[in-house]
Amino acid sequence: MTKKSAIARNDKRIRLVTFHAERRKELKRKLLDINLSDEEYFDAQRKLAKLPRNSSKVRVRNRCAITGRARGFHGLFGISRLQLREMASFGEIPGITKSSW
Repeated sequence: MTKKSAIARNDKRIRLVTFHAERRKELKRKLLDINLSDEEYFDAQRKLAKLPRNSSKVRVRNRCAITGRARGFHGLFGISRLQLREMASFGEIPGITKSSW
């Protein structure tokens, strides 16, 4: 089980990303505009830099919904490989069975 503080920190990042998503998207769109003057470009760049670092989407860590494990995350199910194997063994995931030969 992952430390509660690590899970809480990641949850805080997710909240920051959703809160600042529209503002960040608007500023990035401005930075890609070639018709922008130098002053407007640098102003947009400065405003983007003033946003919190944790409001960037790439800083969010994918974690298992059950255990909070960060490594071995299976995106289709939203759980770690260990939980996926365990749940497949018990038949808790429809259509998935643990194979053996």
